[in-house]
Amino acid sequence: MQIYYSKPSITKIEIKHVLEATKYGWGNKCYDYINLFEKKFKSFINIKYAIATSSCTGALHLSLMALGIKKGDEVIIPEINWLAVSSSIECVGAKPIIVDVEKDSWCIDPVSLKKNISKKTKAIIVVHLYGNLCNMTEIKKICKDKNIKLIEDAAEALGSKIRKKYAGTFGDIGVFSFHGAKTMTTGEGGMIVTNSKVLYEKMKALNNHGRTGKEKMQFWATFIGLKYKISNIQAALGYAQLLRLKKILKQKRKIFNNYKKLFFGYDITMNIEKKHTTNSYWMPTIIFNKKDLNINKRNSLIEYLKSKNIDIRVFFWPLSMMNFYKSQKLNNKVSYELFSRGINLPSYVELKLNEQKKVVSYIINFLRLKKNV
Repeated sequence: MQIYYSKPSITKIEIKHVLEATKYGWGNKCYDYINLFEKKFKSFINIKYAIATSSCTGALHLSLMALGIKKGDEVIIPEINWLAVSSSIECVGAKPIIVDVEKDSWCIDPVSLKKNISKKTKAIIVVHLYGNLCNMTEIKKICKDKNIKLIEDAAEALGSKIRKKYAGTFGDIGVFSFHGAKTMTTGEGGMIVTNSKVLYEKMKALNNHGRTGKEKMQFWATFIGLKYKISNIQAALGYAQLLRLKKILKQKRKIFNNYKKLFFGYDITMNIEKKHTTNSYWMPTIIFNKKDLNINKRNSLIEYLKSKNIDIRVFFWPLSMMNFYKSQKLNNKVSYELFSRGINLPSYVELKLNEQKKVVSYIINFLRLKKNV
């Protein structure tokens, strides 16, 4: 049986709501599930406004446009994250400034961030990686002192909290992903959240071809906009997933803790959960010791596990390794030191303990790991 690194948890609840949207969600009911989904989501994370989108990438694009980021501006981002963050910045004509990450959280390093602020810096996009949380206290202070806008990419951290405040609710804008591999899914999809009515109305209009809702004529726009709307059928799936989200998050933590016990005593580092935080552990991740794993050995491990019907993911490549950013010649030592030694483990909700034991056993045997205790 195949062990996937991730897949969605779909039950009769999701099927029921999707069928209902398919049968009845047309005409004057074509936005019913979208409205329900947005209302339920903003209630879950305790924020004033939410806009469902077709992807998290679209959510990032709309966020940057709403903040007025344009050609000539700079936006600071972490070296370790998915390409969607930098590509969204490029789409508005701004320049991504790539900085290093922290060794323990793998998230943006406030020290490296501060060093790279210039007169052109207009925004910072922080990425909560694999469920791990950024140092929001320090980052918010920097943004306030320098009058810089803050976007939180919480695509991988739905359910992660600092004290009782959810990831995605600390900045001017937060964005989430509902891709099929994420904690909850709409197939493809995203969400923008904010506590600012001004930003909400601007993003809502941008997402509706520049129509504000105040136009007196049908099919009339006030300005040039876009359309990153989610469909009513996708929203029905998202709404149903939200009904089960607390149970899903609980199971994700259980899966991570199983791995933690199974790898106890070995010279590895896993996702961190700092004091006063709750990690949603979207993707249980291992960083191995240098002697145990390098880029070539990692590739061999992936092929070996594939032969055993087990999927794992590589740790994100540093962005500046991509051909189109190589010219920047960055010296982000921590990021370059981490990526070749990291893997993401299978962690879908229905994953069984005996399957986790199988994954761990194959990894230990292939790398010939030895316990320290």
